[in-house]
Amino acid sequence: MPAYFAAPDGTRLAHRTEVRTEDRTEDRTEIRAEVRTEPVDGPVICVPGGPTDSRYLGDLGGLSAHRRLILPDPRGTGDSAVPEDPASYRCDRVADDVEALRVHLGLERVDLLGHSGGANTAVTYAARYPHRVRSLALIAPGTAAVGVEVRGETRRTAALLRKGEPWFPGAYAALEALTEGRGADWDAIAPFFWGRWDEAARRHHADARPANAEAVAGFSAEGAFDPESTRAALAAFEAPVLVLAGEFDLNSPPGPVSELAALFPGASFAVQPGAGHYPWIDDPDGFVATVGAFFSSRSPR
Repeated sequence: MPAYFAAPDGTRLAHRTEVRTEDRTEDRTEIRAEVRTEPVDGPVICVPGGPTDSRYLGDLGGLSAHRRLILPDPRGTGDSAVPEDPASYRCDRVADDVEALRVHLGLERVDLLGHSGGANTAVTYAARYPHRVRSLALIAPGTAAVGVEVRGETRRTAALLRKGEPWFPGAYAALEALTEGRGADWDAIAPFFWGRWDEAARRHHADARPANAEAVAGFSAEGAFDPESTRAALAAFEAPVLVLAGEFDLNSPPGPVSELAALFPGASFAVQPGAGHYPWIDDPDGFVATVGAFFSSRSPR
């Protein structure tokens, strides 16, 4: 069940809490996900991309076994209310919703994770509230907040890594049409976003689609990003940072993502082999080994 808090403009926003526990008996280990209210080594606030509701994050491949996950639904998605002012969908305004959540949870500092477009929110928050961030993980991050462009040729190069896949011809033709401005068939392009285009990936693709077109358009509206000032703030950012890219990620290829990582004084940059834009789906164990170790080493015990 979701819990609720108020955004700075009064919009009612929702978040869920996920933690994985283990019940051990003599002959088996049962793992179950459940809603908890007590902290488990301090929570990690996980900002979804889209903007869409946070359910597509699941428990991030089992990361909830390492840390309690706080999963907010951005305004206008999931169980969060539609705001009265459409301009409040902008990324810079959504970053203040993260601060409202921190205050609501009673946390002095937060461990923060942002995925895809949610990484733009997380980066904007870190630039604006650096003293409130204990650690920061950016997963398959969007780079608009810092002005790093992903060029069409970069996407083509990433796509060609998959030319042996049976779905490649149709997907590549759709990508070319998108790159050349001839329209976008997102269902045809979808296989490029996963390391394996199997039934699990197809289900996840359906579940991860944004449902609020106004929120998607408003997130990147004029004034949402200030790359110059954000870069300057990140150059002085002192908290530990992990930046993780998927080897095959067409949305956030490793090259541009490494440029984002280089903006921090000492970020750790990692590429997950065989992964696309959702690395916890492609290889949960590999994802949790990297991200879980990062957060566990900074656990406030």
